[in-house]
Formats: sequence, C-alpha cells, structure tokens
Amino acid sequence: MRDAYHEELDSIGDGLVEMARLVGSAIGRATTAMLDADLKLAESVIEGDKKVDDLQHDLEARAIALLARQQPVATDLRIVVTSLRMSADLERSGDLAQHVAKLARLRFPERAVPQDLHATILEMGQLAQRLMAKTAEVIVTKDIDLAMQLEQDDDEMDQLHRTLFQHLMDDRWKHGIETAVDVTLLGRYYERFADHAVAVAKRVVFLVTGEHADDLQADVVPGVEGA
Repeated sequence: MRDAYHEELDSIGDGLVEMARLVGSAIGRATTAMLDADLKLAESVIEGDKKVDDLQHDLEARAIALLARQQPVATDLRIVVTSLRMSADLERSGDLAQHVAKLARLRFPERAVPQDLHATILEMGQLAQRLMAKTAEVIVTKDIDLAMQLEQDDDEMDQLHRTLFQHLMDDRWKHGIETAVDVTLLGRYYERFADHAVAVAKRVVFLVTGEHADDLQADVVPGVEGA
C-alpha cells in the first residue's frame, strides 16, 4: 500500500511536468499564430487548452483522494498541497496562451501586431516558452538554484513589457486605438505567463525546503553584500 501511495505522489509530479510542457509549447505556437496570422495554428492552441484543463482536473481529483485516503503529514502533505497550487498556476498559464491564440483568431486575416513590434512580441513569446521549459526542469530535478534563477530571468520579461509601453506612449504611434489595446493585452498576457512560471518554481522551493523562496533570498542577500 505504501509503495502504491508513493507511486501516486510521483504520478502527480509527472502530471505537473506534462502540464508545464504543454503550456510552454502552447505559448510558443500561439505567438507564431499571432505573428503569422495562422488561423489553423491558433485554433489548435485554443482546442489544445482542453487537455491542460483535463490534466488539472485529474490531478486535483487524485490529490484530494490521497488527502482523504492517506491523510498525509509533514513532507507528503506539503507535496500534495503544493502540487494543487502549482497545477492552478499551470492551468492559468494555459489560459493565457489561449488568450494569445484567440486574439490571433479575432484579427484574422489581419495581424494584431504591427510590423515594428514583431521583434519585441517574438522575443516575449520565446522568453515565455524558455521560462516554462526551465520551470518544467525545476519540477523534475527539484533544483533549488535553478528555481531561484527564474525570478532573475523574469526581469527580462518585465523589461520587454516596458518596451511595449514605450512604443504605445510614443507620440509617433500611428497604428490606432484598437491595435494599441491589442498590444497592451498581449504584453499583459506574456508578463502574467512569466509570473506563473516563476510562481511554480517558487512553489518547488517550498516543496523541497519547507521555506518560501522569498525568505531564502532575503537570507542570502546580506551575505552577498558582506562578501
């Protein structure tokens, strides 16, 4: 019975990895659909989000069943509860990728992103995909150092987000209000996607150490400054 219990715990972790990989792929494909005005690809991302939702529902059901049957304590309880929270972050990431794809579909056959912002949006999409790939690796390896790096990587997304707003606020903006709204939404989608990737990585830190990532970083900083 105990072996089956730990196998079930491991399978919950496997489900989280699969969710992370699916939503990472989704944001990359949604970005391509957006920039290329590829309706077929956009539709595949939108339809594919159901698999992410189904995975989350299945993971939740198994986690709740474990809580009811096994009444885990200490580390095992932390794994189950943290996994539930991680699945919610990953499901929301899938929704954000779907939002990008839906915007591509809404503007088809036109492109929602003006040519002079293509490079920035492409970079945001690629960065979002890389962040989620790193998050999937963190879930697998439980690498605390790698998990802590994600917040620094997220600074790059924040900078790209600011770059978008600089374009929008520029007096030379000539693409109209509708496009400005589209670009504002896109920037927010990518920025929030990155935040969820970071949140999952932080939850892995808590799962492994029992301490919150922000508290660990606060402990490390004084030592760095005093070196």
